[in-house]
Amino acid sequence: MGQTAHVSADVWTTVVTVVSALSLAAWLWLLLARGFFWRTDVRLPAREDPGSWPSVCVVVPARDEAAVLPASLPSLLAQDYPGRAEVFLIDDGSTDGTGKLACELARRQGGLPLTVASPGEPPAGWTGKLWAVRHGIELARAREPEYLLLTDADIAHAPDGLRRLVAAAGTGGFDLVSQMARLRVESVWERLVVPAFVYFFAQLYPFRWIGRDRVGGRATRTAAAAGGCVLLRTGAAGRARIPEAIRHAVIDDVALARAVKGAGGRIWLGLADGVDSVRPYPRLRDLWRMVSRSAYAQLRHNPLVLAGTVGGLALVYLVPPAAVVLGAVAGDAVTTGLGAAAWLVMAGTYAPMLRYYRQPLWLAPLLPGTAFLYLLMTVDSAVLHYRGRGAAWKGRTYARPRALPEEG
Repeated sequence: MGQTAHVSADVWTTVVTVVSALSLAAWLWLLLARGFFWRTDVRLPAREDPGSWPSVCVVVPARDEAAVLPASLPSLLAQDYPGRAEVFLIDDGSTDGTGKLACELARRQGGLPLTVASPGEPPAGWTGKLWAVRHGIELARAREPEYLLLTDADIAHAPDGLRRLVAAAGTGGFDLVSQMARLRVESVWERLVVPAFVYFFAQLYPFRWIGRDRVGGRATRTAAAAGGCVLLRTGAAGRARIPEAIRHAVIDDVALARAVKGAGGRIWLGLADGVDSVRPYPRLRDLWRMVSRSAYAQLRHNPLVLAGTVGGLALVYLVPPAAVVLGAVAGDAVTTGLGAAAWLVMAGTYAPMLRYYRQPLWLAPLLPGTAFLYLLMTVDSAVLHYRGRGAAWKGRTYARPRALPEEG
């Protein structure tokens, strides 16, 4: 009996050691072979001011955004842009006076011309946001702009933001230039969760790969954008059939980038300087809802992909601290060392994102706890989907589209 228990303990120790080694190997691969996703130096490309500035129309879909509009819309109207530009705010069925407030802000602010319009309720097969974007693009096309700036109602832009975007697109020859807005990090939960959100996004879609046609000598299909700030060449939008081609997409920014790149367009995504989200997420509940409403859609509503994702998160983020604890309790220096090494690499790759968000570096070792929260949010997203409450946003719930092809 005692010998059997001893053998079982040896087997258990071996399993823990092997899993710890796999976790460390995964982190070494992420560190060196995942497009250096952890670096935060992918910013707007070097640019030169064009001889003549192309015309731009800004499209802002807005649904019940009266709380944040005073901190965002004036920044668009005050853009210091040498060419012709105007703003179209599309009021998507708001009940809080969003459209009326936008007109009032424009009267006070002056600056770029503002048009406020409403498209009515979206038909079947369309998300509300993309139906609003469609209406805005249709209005904008009457002005024949060379570029469209698609931006959310909670995004504030630096005065030279539009100028920098257009110059970067022209200099780099990009059809789409997107900046991931700096999200708010003021509450305790925002400090813990928000930098990790951007870190995980960059791990999934390495920014360096997005702007390239080939990686390691092979064609890359990696494509993503950040919906808060997307400058899109109007011709590229037409070739990619935007937004009709992605009308059902819940994660519309990634779908948009895939459509543009799939139609032969060149795209770029990086971290922002001077593009900030003013939307607060003060409670864990707010952040949970932000993630869970679309996480399962990101996994294509596939239970097998969900299982693989949960297993992958556990291996990469939860095994290292568990190995340190179990190894220390068992007196197993090898397991402890493997877990500590993986945890150290994890924290080291997270540190640049914390610096970007001006957060203390002591938060880096806490990343496994945050990853566990994201794991729970992802599972909750699947549960909500199967209960018929997935992808819910501001009074609308979007079921998985059945008659349309999935994005990506």
